[in-house]
Amino acid sequence: MQHRQLGSTGPLVTSPALGCMGLSGVYGAVDEDEGVRVIHAYLDAGGTLLDTGDFYGSGHNEMLIRRALADRSREDVVLSVKFGAMRAPDGGMVGVDARPAAVKNFLTYSLQRLGVDHVDVYRPARLDPAVPIEDTVGAIAELVEQGYVRHVGLSEVSAATIRRAAAVTPICDLQIEYSVLSREIEAEILPTCRELGVGITAYGVLGRGLIGGSGAVTGGRAMTPRWQGEHREHNQALVARLHEMAAAKDVTVAQLAIGWVSAQGGDVVPVIGARRVDQVTSSLTDVELTADDLARVDELIPAGSVSGDRYPAAAMAQLDSER
Repeated sequence: MQHRQLGSTGPLVTSPALGCMGLSGVYGAVDEDEGVRVIHAYLDAGGTLLDTGDFYGSGHNEMLIRRALADRSREDVVLSVKFGAMRAPDGGMVGVDARPAAVKNFLTYSLQRLGVDHVDVYRPARLDPAVPIEDTVGAIAELVEQGYVRHVGLSEVSAATIRRAAAVTPICDLQIEYSVLSREIEAEILPTCRELGVGITAYGVLGRGLIGGSGAVTGGRAMTPRWQGEHREHNQALVARLHEMAAAKDVTVAQLAIGWVSAQGGDVVPVIGARRVDQVTSSLTDVELTADDLARVDELIPAGSVSGDRYPAAAMAQLDSER
């Protein structure tokens, strides 16, 4: 596996990272024992960066990670944790809270569920429109000073918000959707991150299963516009254009898509999701793409050619990155 630093100030991590969200029911039920095996398979392959959120499974994901790490050295794992998204008992999302007091409260419970004395990267999952970003990252910076957090991250925010946050404290990375189907960050957000020395942890590298998935509209996919009706047909036709290229390189379409994200720069770390051990081992195949290969992907799937929003309308309205 490759090793990359998260921005100019962040930790050295393996690329790709393992996104653990899918192990807590977002795309259908996952047996807990299998979830532990998935995490172990990633770590045994030399992986270090585990990405989670305190709202994934309403705490279930953090407790699953705790179980998986019970026989592992804490120093061999980089834990990246998102906070701030609030959930109702029925699992629905009910807003964002990134007030300084809430930041500290959320972390207290995450440390308990994870069974650790610190997390390596801590970030608000979304911008709280009622709280200046300076206040939120300032609170995380205090936790860094106290030793409970090592680095400050951001998620799904605009270039302007990144600048405001970076003026308060060093930002190691921005977590944001980036794939051959989602390239909006290339216009302004990615250049801003590079100017400021902020790395990118790219999620959604497989388009939530549009690339290399089974095609089943399950779990959260059922609410995603890109998976619905004519949008879905259009997007699956786009992805089909990659099959011949993948076959010529003797890789799967999913491996090609992960390789494309990885090839966008040494400051970009793909975050892969896996629900089975075989998905982990498959996703870790190193695919090297030449300049000609990248140009060919641009021809097959031009930037902006995907159909449909990446989230439902209500969720899109909460994305500072889309403003």
